[in-house]
Amino acid sequence: MRRAAPDQATYYAGIRTVPYDLLKEVTYALVGSLVLLIVLAAFLSSPDVSPETIQSWAQKQPIDFVTTATAELAGTTPSAQYGAPYNAGSASVQSLGFFSPQAWAGVHQPVDPAQDFVLQPLKADATGNDQLAAALSTYNSADAKQQGAWLDAYAKALKDAKTDAGQVTVSAGDYGPLPVMMSALLKSARAGGLDGYLLSNGRFYQTDYTRPLLFMGDGSYLSGLASDQHLVGNQWGVMNETGSYPGQAWLWLYTFWYQIPPYAGAANADLLVVLTMAVLSLGLVFVPLIPGLRNVPRWVPIYRLIWRSYYAEEASTPSGGPITPATSTPSTSAS
Repeated sequence: MRRAAPDQATYYAGIRTVPYDLLKEVTYALVGSLVLLIVLAAFLSSPDVSPETIQSWAQKQPIDFVTTATAELAGTTPSAQYGAPYNAGSASVQSLGFFSPQAWAGVHQPVDPAQDFVLQPLKADATGNDQLAAALSTYNSADAKQQGAWLDAYAKALKDAKTDAGQVTVSAGDYGPLPVMMSALLKSARAGGLDGYLLSNGRFYQTDYTRPLLFMGDGSYLSGLASDQHLVGNQWGVMNETGSYPGQAWLWLYTFWYQIPPYAGAANADLLVVLTMAVLSLGLVFVPLIPGLRNVPRWVPIYRLIWRSYYAEEASTPSGGPITPATSTPSTSAS
């Protein structure tokens, strides 16, 4: 004869239970989270800072803009000498002995600063501008030695340059076509045309900011803004946001390494930090397999402090073991 299943009250007899309304709990959680998010967003939201562009750079610091553009032509900027993934330079290629994944990946996003940031935009602007077209023709037809002489003389003159009605003026000298070229480039940048040109990529979405950022990064304007907002590496910048707002605090472990030797000041600091974090991450993944390390929780039983209520209840349980649900025993009768 099959025993009848006990009713719910009998099945759970001896087990401590509390009423629980899942729908009510979910509603409370959603409403509470929404209120908390609104309050935090009001006081701790990210600042609404206007984006910095080549246009704002050219308007606020025209001398720095022209100086940087001249250095792009001369091939002396960090972008011009960077290396992979942008060009064949080596100034910013990091390695650790034979290990150099940056060099192994090669040039897969080619950038030629002189052409991309200066000459090609000027060529586009030269349509209908005979003076600019003649200046470009003169510059391009000159040999490398002559170009270098013009660039050196103009770069030296820019150290004492002045601005007049938004234009950069230098003392008289043999600069070839450079004053005409730089005046046209500055005019295009101040009007916002250079931003649009450097963003254009022939695709529907214009979201690749690589070239504008490289160009701006070669000047002192962008780095000065970062320093003012405490965003550079030696200011724990990777963790910060502009203004007095909390940043990405979870990145402290990455930026921490940049502050201590041998990482601080090392030419290959980025690669060293990445490798260090990779080793630490693998160590975390394989904690259960590392002898000694996997036993630390047993030697330092912090878990007992966290789960103290459970262990207190376990200690108060009779030695006979935990309470088990009561079951009904069907009655039998003699026939």
